[in-house]
Amino acid sequence: MKTRRGWRANKKAPENRYRLGLLRAMTAAARLSRDRRAWIAAGAVLLVAVAAAIWVQLAGGQDGPPDTRARQYKEFDACLLTGDKGIAQGTDAASAWRGMQRASLETRARINYVPVTGAQSVANTQPFLNSLMQRHCGVLVAVGAPQARVARAAAAEHPEVRFVVVDGASHAGSEKAGNVTAAEPGASLPTTVADAITRAVRASGQ
Repeated sequence: MKTRRGWRANKKAPENRYRLGLLRAMTAAARLSRDRRAWIAAGAVLLVAVAAAIWVQLAGGQDGPPDTRARQYKEFDACLLTGDKGIAQGTDAASAWRGMQRASLETRARINYVPVTGAQSVANTQPFLNSLMQRHCGVLVAVGAPQARVARAAAAEHPEVRFVVVDGASHAGSEKAGNVTAAEPGASLPTTVADAITRAVRASGQ
């Protein structure tokens, strides 16, 4: 009887070991599954954080003090009034704009330009010049016949503003108003414009 009981017990032992091994394997698999879910969740959180950081950078958000290397401009504006082509390459306005960019690098004056859209007439150009005057431009460069004409008319009303007119019809030194410079189109135009802005910035004490 003892021998039979021992044989039966030994016969069941492999089955018990098999069940125990299966239970351990199931436990390890469940633990691994939980770990995988945790890794997947952590990865998703990381992706969201990276995407948010990229969005903030693209949107222009900035934490902390501003970059000290950023260019600091003076409180002085030089404005350009052009025809409907703006500063398209090959135009006198493009040459004048290059001179304004050169002056801005040297003096840190702010520069901007406004093209006259619609009819290229004195009547239609006047509101565009008025809008620039409201920006308190220290220098106004006018390129084109109607632009130069309204600029000359405005010079008497705004003696504090330096006007540079480019229309090919006037010669330097022929202007009656002391705050008007007639600039010739051509290779010397950028230099003429840059010099006029530089002198105006220095005279303003900026």
